[in-house]
Parts: sequence; C-alpha cells; structure tokens
Amino acid sequence: MLRWLLALSALGLSFGHGQAHAAEVNVAVAANFTAPMQKIAQAFEQDTGHKAVLSFGSTGAFFAQFKNGAPFQVLLAADDETPLRLEKEGMGVAGSRFTYATGRLVLWSKQVGYVDDQGAVLTMGRPMNAQGTRTAEPFTRLAIANPKLAPYGAAAVETITKLGLLQELQPKWVQGDNIAQTYQFVATENAPLGFVALSQVMVDGRISQGSAWVVPANLHTPIRQDAVLLAKGQGNPAAVALLQYLKSDKAKALIRSFGYEL
Repeated sequence: MLRWLLALSALGLSFGHGQAHAAEVNVAVAANFTAPMQKIAQAFEQDTGHKAVLSFGSTGAFFAQFKNGAPFQVLLAADDETPLRLEKEGMGVAGSRFTYATGRLVLWSKQVGYVDDQGAVLTMGRPMNAQGTRTAEPFTRLAIANPKLAPYGAAAVETITKLGLLQELQPKWVQGDNIAQTYQFVATENAPLGFVALSQVMVDGRISQGSAWVVPANLHTPIRQDAVLLAKGQGNPAAVALLQYLKSDKAKALIRSFGYEL
C-alpha cells in the first residue's frame, strides 16, 4: 500500500477538478460490469480529469487478446484467476491486483412471474403462469454463458450440478459467448429464462423487470472479480488513478447499487 501511495504522489495525482496532466487509460471490462463501470468512468473523469476508454467482453477472450499484444492498460476481470495468471506470466504488474467486487448470479426471465423466488422452475421444468400455478408446458431453452470463457457461466454450471440437474438441463442450454450475449438471449425472449449477472437486471437495489431467483452463494464458488494493472499501463497516471478510484467510497457505493458485494 505504501508503494502505491508513493507512486500516486510521484505522479502528482489528485481526486479534484483541474487535473494538470490529464491522461487516457484503455480498460478491458468484464461484460457483467458494463453498467456500473459506465457510471464509474463518468464520475472518474469528472473527479480526476482522466478519461477511461472502455471495452467490454468476456474475460477469457480478453486474455487471448492480451497474449496477442492488445493495447489495454487495465483489466477489470470477471474472476480472480485471470489477473493472477497475468501477473505470473509478466503481463500484469505484481502487487497491483485486488478484488473490486464479488458478483451474484441470478436466474432471470423477462416475463413477470415466470421464475419463482426459490428457483423451483429448474427442478419442476415448468414455469409459473399469471395465475401463480405451474404451466403444462415445460421450458425448452435455458440461456447460459460459455463456462469455458465466462466465470458466470462456470458458476451457473456449478449451480446446476449441485442441484443434481446437469443431465436434465444440459440439452436445453443456449450458450452465449459472454454474459452480455446471454442476457440478450433472455431480454429478447429467444430463451424464456437464463442465468445472468444480478448487476444486469438490478437498478437501485431492485430487479428492474421480469422475475428472478437470486442464486444462493453456497451453490457456487464465489465470483470474486479482480482488477489488475497491465504491463502496458505502467507509467500511465490515468491507469494508476483508476485503480485507486475503484477503492473510493463513491465507486464502492455505485458498485453496491448494482447488487455486487464488497
């Protein structure tokens, strides 16, 4: 921590208006963190003068881009394994990694009442109808992010497995490349329900539309999301400032408002 404070001091960073040496930072952001990061980036620019240029996608896909020399300077991952691996392979700056949020998984449908608040729709295979009873027709599609690329997809598979439903539900999977695409499958009702990030369907602490079951945390490994300064970001004051800003009370309040834990 002392080393980071000294670095900030040496770079002349402050969190006030009128930053003397404003800079830009290219940030790779996990798709589930899209909405909160857009708000944080706006506040970051207002408070520091620095600008965060955001790109959203799956953590696994970003890792492949880093290997091929993509010009990102900060990664906000959807897991804690990728930033650690980046450090070990010399693509991330040692000592810069920290958990900025812990994500929550939710089973969501755009239709009101379709998903019950206990997730029993998965076990019974039949959704609720407007009268609050089970329909005669079972659902045939369940959206899920690619578990090999997206930590939220891996958490969904872990949840289904712990519920003893893997063999029954796997034939119904409709896989998105990342959690953003998975959300779109459900939002457009190409799939009637799916596992998405709570942050994608929560606004001001409430589910914004449809129906949902917030998956109990004990059904999957915690989705710890780590940030890391990439090697290309060394010496960039905006990169260092952004990582510090994510630890501020203002950023933490925004993160919590989207359903993340800290």
